Amino acid sequence: MAKSDIEIAREASMKPITEIGTKIDIPTDALLQFGPSKAKVSFDFLEGLESKPDGKLILVTAITPTPAGEGKTTTTVGLGDGLNAIGKKAMICLREPSLGPCFGVKGGAAGGGYAQVVPMEDINLHFTGDFHAITSAHNLLSALIDNHIYWGNSLGFDERRVAWRRVMDMNDRALRDTVVSLGGVANGFPRQTGFDITVASEVMAIFCLANGLKDLERRLGAIVVGYTRDREPIYARDLKAEGPMTVLLKDALMPNLVQTLENNPAFIHGGPFANIAHGCNTVSATKAALKLVDYTVTEAGFGADLGAEKFFDIKCRKAGLSPDAAVIVATIRALKMHGGVAKDKLGEENVEAVKKGLENLGRHIRNVGQFGVPAVVAINRFTLDTDAELAAVQEYVTQFGVEAIECNHWAEGSKGTEALATKVVALCENGGAQFRTLYEDDMGLFQKINTICRNIYGAEEAIADKKVRDQLAQWEEAGYGHLPVCMAKTQYSFSTDPNLKGAPTNHVVPVREVRLSAGAEFIVAICGEVMTMPGLPRTPAANSIHLDDAGLVQGLF
Repeated sequence: MAKSDIEIAREASMKPITEIGTKIDIPTDALLQFGPSKAKVSFDFLEGLESKPDGKLILVTAITPTPAGEGKTTTTVGLGDGLNAIGKKAMICLREPSLGPCFGVKGGAAGGGYAQVVPMEDINLHFTGDFHAITSAHNLLSALIDNHIYWGNSLGFDERRVAWRRVMDMNDRALRDTVVSLGGVANGFPRQTGFDITVASEVMAIFCLANGLKDLERRLGAIVVGYTRDREPIYARDLKAEGPMTVLLKDALMPNLVQTLENNPAFIHGGPFANIAHGCNTVSATKAALKLVDYTVTEAGFGADLGAEKFFDIKCRKAGLSPDAAVIVATIRALKMHGGVAKDKLGEENVEAVKKGLENLGRHIRNVGQFGVPAVVAINRFTLDTDAELAAVQEYVTQFGVEAIECNHWAEGSKGTEALATKVVALCENGGAQFRTLYEDDMGLFQKINTICRNIYGAEEAIADKKVRDQLAQWEEAGYGHLPVCMAKTQYSFSTDPNLKGAPTNHVVPVREVRLSAGAEFIVAICGEVMTMPGLPRTPAANSIHLDDAGLVQGLF
């Protein structure tokens, strides 16, 4: 019987984190250690890297996710190990897992099989406390708002237009819409509000996009927390909130260094979801890695229509990054689901279903191509995949001028990705990247939304009520029109219908709400029925997580 991910991780032969730091020229005195296997990298050391040249930047993205699994994080880890195995100095940059999926349905985000980052249990649970710091900073601002209103409201908050909600890092549908300050005069003025999951917090987005502590503080101060009765914005800086929020985040902003099962370096830092936020690890970790190694491999959440688009249009635009290559991960199982096969039939050979499902992969390849980044397809192979099914994928992608490479990193570690690593190096060294964003800064906000919907989702158009359009126009007048757009929609389809697989066309994308993230410096467009506070499934993963008689965690994956 095959070993579980947690069993493989527990058997790992980890090296001291100081030794991992030495591999990428980080001295021991620059590491703030959390035990023997985790550390943060000090700001003083990071600031000293600025004059060094950048290495190559590789994005790992994927087809539209299905319950069959794609293995994007696993492939990111496997590729990082594969690059090191062929003699390149490389490291990976991942996001930190949220507790919501760990105890919900998706599981953790530390890779799988023999392509994992360790210590897996720590990474998937409390890790170095970054998420708790972000949650605390966010909710400090919430407390300051209600406290200000309680003590006289000198800023003139319109209590109906307080825009700042609360957050927690757990799936809890009961908290989506709440009323606070009940219980009488001593508790303040009752008002309706709610909770989002921490990964959807603007503080999380700011944390991931900030260039150092000063920029973090500036961005926190620019958060619009509410409006007066005259519709004038009130900022976090008006409450003098940016100082104490930065204090809560000062240690968290240092990147976290860990290692893969093959003792290669990894930064795991920040963790916004790509369906409701921008879905990339921190700018600080990515920029540091580019200075420390020759090849930096990072990932963006969910399919290329969400994570990759936001990586290119938000993170790269704002951080001045220019990616050299992209890897699009697909599995035969997922392609068969996009081709109409039920989950319980995925073990049977079905070349025709694979061919039908390839429409989804094809659109993702075309989409990545719109950004001028050369790509390769990684076929994350499962045991029951047949050679005929793999051949169908490899033949199909040739029409796009790309190659599909079989990968077996889950079972073989770096050995299973050496061919992919060799191809990625060739793409990077050929200098074929001509990176460009999908739209210019000066395009209108609703036009940006429409551009994404048409060019990336294959939609006929985006639609929105007059209230939404008027709100966008007001933000343009207020000087926010140059900001990029962060689309919040289901990850399971190019459309807003999670059941619509493949590559649908001529659908419409309803934008039900827009939110200004003035500190993160983007506009959020909430589409369809997507939730910023998920719920737990009927049988959550939490039901299987426990300590055994030896005190070891079981059920975490």
